[in-house]
Amino acid sequence: MKQISSENIDIFNHRESAVRSYCRGFPEVLEKAQGSYVWSSAGRRYIDFLAGCGSLNYGHNDPDMKAALQQYVAGDGIAHSLDLHTEAKADFLFCFHENVLKPRGLEYRVQFTGPTGANAVEAALKLARKRTGRTNVIAFTNGFHGVTQGALSATGNRYNRLGAATPLSGVTRLPFDGYLGPDVDSADLLERMLEDPSSGVDAPAAFILEIVQGEGGLNVARAEWLRRVADIAKAHGALLIVDEVQTGCGRTGDFFAFEEAGLVPDLVPMAKSISGFGLPLALLLIKPEHDTWKPGEHNGTFRGNAHAFVTAAAAIKKFWADGAFGKTVQSKSEFLKACLEDIASEHPRLRVKGRGMLQGIDVGCGKWASEICAEAAHRGLVMETSGPNDEVVKVLAPLTTPENVLKHGLSILSDAISATLAAPLAAAE
Repeated sequence: MKQISSENIDIFNHRESAVRSYCRGFPEVLEKAQGSYVWSSAGRRYIDFLAGCGSLNYGHNDPDMKAALQQYVAGDGIAHSLDLHTEAKADFLFCFHENVLKPRGLEYRVQFTGPTGANAVEAALKLARKRTGRTNVIAFTNGFHGVTQGALSATGNRYNRLGAATPLSGVTRLPFDGYLGPDVDSADLLERMLEDPSSGVDAPAAFILEIVQGEGGLNVARAEWLRRVADIAKAHGALLIVDEVQTGCGRTGDFFAFEEAGLVPDLVPMAKSISGFGLPLALLLIKPEHDTWKPGEHNGTFRGNAHAFVTAAAAIKKFWADGAFGKTVQSKSEFLKACLEDIASEHPRLRVKGRGMLQGIDVGCGKWASEICAEAAHRGLVMETSGPNDEVVKVLAPLTTPENVLKHGLSILSDAISATLAAPLAAAE
């Protein structure tokens, strides 16, 4: 295969669809990766604070997962089996039950959907509507749940919604926690509108929300608000869907982001880091009483990636057999927060947002945030933005990132912010 150098990327510009996005802000050609680093084909090393948009919580090419996958492939393990029984699937389900569900007292059934988070969300929405006989879904401002038709209906971002080029219906959108300011509890509005038969809000099949809005700007829902929403959903016969596609697999310290609030959602879509290795795998956790599917009602040719089962099981055995890894993530989260607050304190009007290892800095302007990420890339750090106007510089480092590497990356970020904002912030004062 012909090597494509960073100086010769015409093949991407001429042959790849205009829909590509991440590469526009980071046009390097990447060749290899290990742990928290990626290397370009020109040999330059970058610290990775993007991590596959949260798909690589355990870093690149973990040696134990890689060895398990190599052994499986070398032994002619089943590569594709639809939803037939396989040893690889059984091993994953056993590991997931013993190390994740059982210690938390959870009795979810596991549905393997198509390989994306959006497909897991689609399954959740379909099942909630099937289960309740209702069509309306309550979603929240700045929520992001995917860009397939049903998931996009529940997504708030206008840019993504316009991409559908067709009406998106079946969803009522209400304010997320904090959306109306610190003095307004939006759960009061939610409850009032559902209690009022003339509010215009149809009885919902489900509420769908993220604990931390990863793409929506790192907005964090308070535990009290989440418990209140869960109670309102139950009182009105609606299912609670907590989207853990980006927040799951330890990103907030606990395996699930909903644990801190003491919730047990009815349906939990998962994807991204569930495979442990960056391989496509998505699933929907279902309370047994809601598992009313008939065979094949929500299917797909690639429901359950056999190779991903292997790496997912290896990841769970390695990182979740006890509570040590979660404590390490929580410690790193505190370190990350302290460093980000130090950086923000050096510049007026900047503020830290997020929770766990899903944090960032709101710089107040999408143009500035984009320039900061470009400057960071120039200095050897890969990261992205989030928020309704892309105004938040987002840190999504692998959870396994050594503290010294995390510190180095944050030092690069600090320098990039200073270099980018010195002139405009001085002029604004």
